[in-house]
Amino acid sequence: MVEELKDVYEEQNDAENTFRDSLATVDEEGKRIWLYPKKPKGRFTNWRNVVNSILLIILIGSPFVTVGGQPLMLFDIFERKFILFGQIFWPQDFHLFVIAMTVLVLFIVLFTVVYGRIFCGWICPQTIFMEGVFRKIEYWIEGDYVAQKKLDKQPWNSGKILKKSGKQFLFIVVSTVIMHTFMAYLIGVESTWEIIVSGPATNPGGFVGVVVVTGLFYGVFSIMREQVCTTICPYGRLQGVLLDRNSVIVGYDHIRGESRSKFRKDEDRKVAGKGDCIDCKQCVYVCPTGIDIRNGTQLECVNCTACIDACDSIMDRIDKPRGLVRYASEANIADNKSFEFTARIKAYSVLLVLLIVALVSLLIIRSDFETTILRQPGMTFQKRDDGRVSNLYQMKMVNKTSLTMNVRFELLRPAGELQMVKSDDILLEEQGIAEGAFFVIIDPKDLDGMSSKIEIGVFSGEEQIETVKTKFLGPMSR
Repeated sequence: MVEELKDVYEEQNDAENTFRDSLATVDEEGKRIWLYPKKPKGRFTNWRNVVNSILLIILIGSPFVTVGGQPLMLFDIFERKFILFGQIFWPQDFHLFVIAMTVLVLFIVLFTVVYGRIFCGWICPQTIFMEGVFRKIEYWIEGDYVAQKKLDKQPWNSGKILKKSGKQFLFIVVSTVIMHTFMAYLIGVESTWEIIVSGPATNPGGFVGVVVVTGLFYGVFSIMREQVCTTICPYGRLQGVLLDRNSVIVGYDHIRGESRSKFRKDEDRKVAGKGDCIDCKQCVYVCPTGIDIRNGTQLECVNCTACIDACDSIMDRIDKPRGLVRYASEANIADNKSFEFTARIKAYSVLLVLLIVALVSLLIIRSDFETTILRQPGMTFQKRDDGRVSNLYQMKMVNKTSLTMNVRFELLRPAGELQMVKSDDILLEEQGIAEGAFFVIIDPKDLDGMSSKIEIGVFSGEEQIETVKTKFLGPMSR
C-alpha cells in the first residue's frame, strides 16, 4: 500500500512539475487544441449570470442615458471631448487623466495583490461576452460539450450546416451590436444612428471601418476565444508578479484532496490514506481555458469559479464537504484555515476605497470653466499719457458646461483698469472656446516693482465664476 501511494504521489508530482512547460490549448507540435468546456452549473455560476446580465445592461444601455442633456458617458477622441456622468472633460483636463491612470494602476496592483484575478472572472468584458453571451448561444444551438464534439466529428449534412451557420450568423449579429455600442461611446447615439440610416454609400470609409472592427470582435469571440486570456492579455503575466501567498485565488486544497484516486462505494478513504479528490476531472472539463486547477496557480486561470461549482457538485454526491476547490489563499490552504478578512486585506481595501474617493473628489471639484491669460509675447509695458502703464494680454476661455453665457473681465487687485480690445462682454457658447485680448492699466505707484502679481476676475452677470492670477510688468522702481 505504501509503495502504491508513493507511485501515485510521484506521478502527480511529475505532472505538477511539467504542466507549466506548455499551454493547455497547444499540443506538442504547436497546433491549437480546440476546447469544449462543459456547461457549468452551481451557485457561483448563477451569481455570475446575474452579474453578467447587470453589466451587459449597463454597457449597452449607458449610451442612451443622458444627464443634464449630456450623454452619461462619451469618449469622443476625434473631437477630444470626453463626458463622464454628464460632466464634460477637455484636453485642458489632461492632468485629471494622468491622475486617473495613476489611480487605476495603483488600484489594479493593490486589488490583485489582495483579491487575485476576480476582475478577470467577473468583470472583464472579454469574459462577460465570451461566457455570458457567445458561449450561451453555442450551448443553445449545439448542446453541451459532448454534443459539440460529436457535431464537429460527424460529416457535413443538413443538420450540421444549419447549426453551424445559425451559430455563426448569431455571432456576427452580436458582434455587430457590440461594434455599434462601441461607436455610440465614441461619437454618440445620434451620430451612430445617422451613419446607420445613411448607408455605406454616404460614408464608404466609415463603413469599411465598421466592417473591419466588427470582424475583429467576431474573430475574438468566435475564433480566438480563450487565446486572448492565455496569450494576448498581459494581466495574466502581471499577476505572477503581484500575487503572493496571502492573495485570494481560486485554489485546490491539496492538503485535503491528496492523494487523489477514483471513488469506491463504501470505502473509508481516510483509512485507505486517500484524499477527498476522486480524480473525476470535472474541474478540468468545465474550465474555459483548459487547465487543471489542481496543478496550482496558473496564468491561464481567470478565476471564473466554474471549477468550484463542478467540484462542489461532486462533493455533494459523495457526501463530502464542499470547498475542495474554493476561494482561498495559498496560506489558508497550507495552514488548513478558512478564508477570513485579515488586517492586511482590510488595510488594502480601505486604501482602495480612499483611492476611489480621491479620484471622484477631483472630478467633482473640477472647475466648469478654464481661463488662460498670458501677456502678449515680445512686448513690455506701454506708458500712457496720464502716467499710468499698461500691459496687453491674450486670453482663452473654455466652457465645459452645456450653458451659453456672456462673460466679462475685471481687475480685482491692485487698483487699476481693464479695457477689452473689442467688446466688453464675450459670448461663451456651450462647450465652446472664446478668445480675446485686453489691456490692464495700472498706476506705477500701485506696483510692487518690475514684476507684480495681479488678479483678474471672470464674471457671468453678477456671479464671479473664476479668478486668474498673472504677472504685470512695470517700470523699474526708483
